[in-house]
Amino acid sequence: MSEQLELEVQVPAEMYGVRLDQAAAQLFPDYSRSRIQGWIKDGNLKVDGESWRPRDKLNGGELIEVRTELARIEHHEAEPIPLDIVYEDDDILVLNKPAGLVVHPAAGHDSGTLMNALLHHCPDIAQVPRAGIVHRLDKDTTGLMVVAKTIAAQTEIVAQLQDRSMGREYEAVVHGVMTGGGCVDEPMGRHAKQRQKMAVVGLGKEAVTHYRVLEKFRAHTHIRLKLETGRTHQIRVHMAHINYPLVGDPLYGGRFRLPKGCSPAMQSMLRGFKRQALHAKKLELWHPSSGELVSWEVDLPEDMQKLLAVLKRDADEYDYEL
Repeated sequence: MSEQLELEVQVPAEMYGVRLDQAAAQLFPDYSRSRIQGWIKDGNLKVDGESWRPRDKLNGGELIEVRTELARIEHHEAEPIPLDIVYEDDDILVLNKPAGLVVHPAAGHDSGTLMNALLHHCPDIAQVPRAGIVHRLDKDTTGLMVVAKTIAAQTEIVAQLQDRSMGREYEAVVHGVMTGGGCVDEPMGRHAKQRQKMAVVGLGKEAVTHYRVLEKFRAHTHIRLKLETGRTHQIRVHMAHINYPLVGDPLYGGRFRLPKGCSPAMQSMLRGFKRQALHAKKLELWHPSSGELVSWEVDLPEDMQKLLAVLKRDADEYDYEL
């Protein structure tokens, strides 16, 4: 099932000498540059009824027509999965993702995902690529995500991700006592031997993570992090790289260890914390329709609050001070 898309516009005289792909991106701002490039190459975008190359230059006055189909997401089922919706309007939806929810269907996760839930909550989102999902959180990472409900909103939000004008802040609990905040600016790519993992690699993509200390404990630190880039597993990899892996991280946490002299309650909490202690706390973006800067912030999930409470009691019992 698909939706027929028909667009047409006359090229203004001031676009004399402008490349077709660049002009089309300005004339059809609701659609991404990559999508427009695809239309040109596939012959779905024509100039005065003829197919042009992306680099061909316009004279002004030509008629640009687009005739194509936007495929709907039909191979994924809509499922009535509860969503913790923080904000919603005609353009975007902001939700607080729980631990255990996979964002996008993949091998082994064809159902029960956020995409399945979105298709049920707002069926028209099937017309938006990837059901409007523009960024992801790992399965066991909790917190804020924004979903685009229209193609125009998706194009705008993706642009904000690319130009780094969208703000994303996280909170985490790490092993080790940090002396202060800092920045990890280390490129990332696929691990050379363990393909399910990411790693700091010399020829990887740029990855920048800022962090600051919120509270120190005997053997752990509660931190706040801000991303400049959004690489897969970025926070988890960067914190492990500087030897402060996240509590409970099954991939990057390293060998499990308990602090000396910790209470049975603390032992039980640390042994039982089976996910990375990471929460997307704050999200800030420019609204795709109003242009206003909007932001949301949500509390830490219950398991992280309990973890912090146990760490604080342990520190108090030892009269720990830094």
